[in-house]
Amino acid sequence: MERQGFEKEATRLRPMLVRYAIRMVHDEDKAEDLVQDTLLKLWNIHDSLEQYRSVDALATTIIRNLSLNAIRDDHKADVDEDTMAQIADTSSFENDMMDAEETSEVMRLIGLLPDMQQTVLRMKHVEGLEIDEIAQMIGSKPDAVRQNLSRARKKIRDQFLNRKI
Repeated sequence: MERQGFEKEATRLRPMLVRYAIRMVHDEDKAEDLVQDTLLKLWNIHDSLEQYRSVDALATTIIRNLSLNAIRDDHKADVDEDTMAQIADTSSFENDMMDAEETSEVMRLIGLLPDMQQTVLRMKHVEGLEIDEIAQMIGSKPDAVRQNLSRARKKIRDQFLNRKI
């Protein structure tokens, strides 16, 4: 891809990447830095971008990974109890009252999930996106998103309950 074509593509992608990063890191300045890093990574492979089926999916994957790394680096655990209740809104979690220690434990368990499961869980329960929106953003099928979401919830539920026994 030539420079002019890349600049046009970057201009088109930038607003989507900024929105995505802000939703992930909750900090506009950090989000802008992550978008710059994403565009730099894309520029570094600009000669081979044509071989990718979807530059949007590639850019979303890069920004997602950079955002998750930033969250891990900052040790942010800013998910409130309402969000945790949404995540826990399955079977045996329904009756549990989470205090700060339990919330911290659930956040730790979320951090142990594979990247894709972390991403779909956060997009669904923190950002409030629909399954179809998530699938489009990550370049996947809705069924795959549902499966990752279900597996993530099950892992968290099982590990949390096993910890309590």
